[in-house]
Amino acid sequence: MKIAVLGASGLIGGQVVDILKDDGHEVVAAARNTGVDVLTGAGLADALAGADALVDVTNSPSFADDAVLDFFTTSSNHLTATASEQGVGHYVALSIVGAEDLPDSGYMRAKVAQERIITGSGLPYTIVRATQFQEFAEAIVAEMTINGEVRTPDALIQPIAAAEVAAAVARAAVGPPRNGVVNIGGPDKVSFADLARVVLARQHAETPVAVDSTARYFGTTLQQTSLVTGDGAVLATTPFQ
Repeated sequence: MKIAVLGASGLIGGQVVDILKDDGHEVVAAARNTGVDVLTGAGLADALAGADALVDVTNSPSFADDAVLDFFTTSSNHLTATASEQGVGHYVALSIVGAEDLPDSGYMRAKVAQERIITGSGLPYTIVRATQFQEFAEAIVAEMTINGEVRTPDALIQPIAAAEVAAAVARAAVGPPRNGVVNIGGPDKVSFADLARVVLARQHAETPVAVDSTARYFGTTLQQTSLVTGDGAVLATTPFQ
């Protein structure tokens, strides 16, 4: 198969490229540093020419509400239009578990907008929704640290290794379109407080951890299960511990 990977220079994209190449597929690794710009459309036609599938693992350079919404709507419109023109048979996109239930988050709203553009494009598609990456645990704890204390929401998180996310995206790309969503998550659902304690132990830090019902996750309020998978999800095997 010929597969174009958009966002090939990122954490997930680079691994998807390697997996697909190792499996013998012809891969177009597309990113701004290769002359392909999803915001302007530059280079897209050449990148998608003759491709059987498109993998969209692009991400916004800014997470500010207006900027991230503009990125995902503009890029998705360019990608779906060019994919249709080039006869691409499968659009695979990486999204986030629970995004539609967290409208207070500008990033989540942008991902929902991206999904709607893809599903409404008429292209055969598969959307892979993943839980939060294990690799971002330290950043999450740092964001929740206020005045020398980690204040966590009373909610669960289900960290998944980025390598297993990349593998799931690659599997989707070589499989038939689902015209639906595949949810994937880590093997364990843990409280934010327990995640913080694991991170702090690794850092040999003695920062106190407190559960705070008013604490937010990157600006949004969480319910207990906002960020974890439900029934029918694919569970990875690499434990966060």
